[in-house]
Amino acid sequence: MNIRILCISSLLGLFLNLNALETISVAATPVPHAEILEQAKPILEKEGYKLVIKEFTDYTLPNLAVDSGEVDANFFQHAPYLEEFNKNKGTNLVKVASIHLEPMAVYSKKYKNLDNIKEKAIIAIPNDPTNESRALDIIAQKCSLKFQNSNLKTPLDITENPKKIKFVELKAAQLPRALDDVDFAVINSNYALSANLNPVKDSVFIENKNSPYANILVVKAGHENDPKIKALIKALQSDKIKQFILKKYENSIVPSF
Repeated sequence: MNIRILCISSLLGLFLNLNALETISVAATPVPHAEILEQAKPILEKEGYKLVIKEFTDYTLPNLAVDSGEVDANFFQHAPYLEEFNKNKGTNLVKVASIHLEPMAVYSKKYKNLDNIKEKAIIAIPNDPTNESRALDIIAQKCSLKFQNSNLKTPLDITENPKKIKFVELKAAQLPRALDDVDFAVINSNYALSANLNPVKDSVFIENKNSPYANILVVKAGHENDPKIKALIKALQSDKIKQFILKKYENSIVPSF
């Protein structure tokens, strides 16, 4: 009887301790961001924080959630996207840490490479401004595209297109499903991985790993030095997280800290 009471008391104490932890809420897309955050939970628990992950499947709502105070931070985007979002939406969100790089890659179910691409090939690209420009830069490395001066390129900025390539602009999350209907698709690694596409093994061309598009942790301006945010940064830039990224994603995603 005493042993039973002791066990119940211990469990109750553990439950109360967990509920006493200060909460850190983070908005993230499922793969790889939420997976990486899951690995940070026990690290943060030891520091007195309970990490709550709220998953989103688009690129707008996570920023709005941080701006409204619904969550403390988000983890899904790169700095050029954040800069453009702030400009267009009037938000004041800031980068507090770089975590990893997801090389953007080109995929095809019809061709094994981008060499000697046929005339009038159809290529699907993301329709958000920064990733669209990034995708066009990748295609231009192999297809001799030239553009008028523009910080953020779109197909309308193409001045030379010798192969008469046609670009189809789609939401980033739709690109893996478009592969059956196009010749090539340029896909962000988080959506590729969600569709069981490995950027290293399955792509026909991959972005250089020196790309400036590292994925970042973002908060609302004024919260950069909150103790909980400092603890979150420390956890996500720990050696445990670095080793998890290297082992789990086999160089299709690389640490950027």
